[in-house]
Amino acid sequence: MSKKIIAVNAGPRKGWNTDTLIDEAIKGAESEGAEVIKFNLFRLEKYTGCISCFACKKNKYKGHCVRRDGLTEVLDAIREADGLIIGSPNYLGEMTSSFRALYERLIFQNLTYNAEVPCCNENPIPVLLIMTSNAPDTAYLQLLQNYQNIFSTFIGPAEIFVSGETQQIKDYSKTDWPWFFNPQERYERHETVFPKEKEAAFNKGKELVL
Repeated sequence: MSKKIIAVNAGPRKGWNTDTLIDEAIKGAESEGAEVIKFNLFRLEKYTGCISCFACKKNKYKGHCVRRDGLTEVLDAIREADGLIIGSPNYLGEMTSSFRALYERLIFQNLTYNAEVPCCNENPIPVLLIMTSNAPDTAYLQLLQNYQNIFSTFIGPAEIFVSGETQQIKDYSKTDWPWFFNPQERYERHETVFPKEKEAAFNKGKELVL
């Protein structure tokens, strides 16, 4: 039976950096025979982050977020999956609010407040966490390591993948951004480095299945 991988894009821009790297990881997983279902958080029906109802702390609903909204299908799919690919651009030093909403709901449902058994997740799965950023690769390493630790604890063994100093738009001449960085360097990086990152993301997707 083929493995089932869930891919989640927590960025809004179709075909740009985050979406592209996620799609490459998907191709890698599919090359090993996995079935991949992809969700785009910015295109779902209305949803929120955790509302602190604590229903998931009752034995009846342990490990399940009971709130019914646009994220329900995503949470249910991850719960039954064999692996998770999730990516987000960096917004103001953090992941997107869409990422955070899913993250809160995904993690909190598995947190028990029981010191002996702090996690009730019965289906640990590997996680590939992708972040794209305008800053250098190492700028948000602590942030990513924190997410890596939490994902590893409550979802399954997690790996982080960063693409920094990305090209954000096609034509920088229409903005006054050049005072902040060199557009030509961004163009060149997109042509020389980003293809290698796509290849690396493809391989990470393969490894998620193996």
